[in-house]
Amino acid sequence: MSETTARLHHWDEVPLEAVGPMLDRQIVSCERMMISQIHLKQGALVPRHSHLNEQITYMLKGALKFWIGEQGETVFIARPGDVVTIPSNVPHRAEALEDTLEIDIFNPPRQDWLDKTDSYIQSGVDDHLRG
Repeated sequence: MSETTARLHHWDEVPLEAVGPMLDRQIVSCERMMISQIHLKQGALVPRHSHLNEQITYMLKGALKFWIGEQGETVFIARPGDVVTIPSNVPHRAEALEDTLEIDIFNPPRQDWLDKTDSYIQSGVDDHLRG
């Protein structure tokens, strides 16, 4: 996608995509970056996975428990106002401890999200590691 002009996006006008019964998202993407608003219900699981994209997660509401690393050796809970950075190709998983709203920023954009080929989220099964 090649944008040549600036655009204003309103979250209330960005389509809400049901990724699974407990997770919805909204995506705004440009050529080299993507921002997504993620809505997770309490108990929602994001299975262990990795991707080449660098990720920044900014918590707006709720609580997410993260397991980071090959064996999930780094564990923490992110709450409103917290920012999580996940480097390229680092395995991670998450669980919503409460109803949660967060922002994910990716560089480059998550092509699997744009193509709707990210079935690992719906599977609920860990170990979907990507290069």
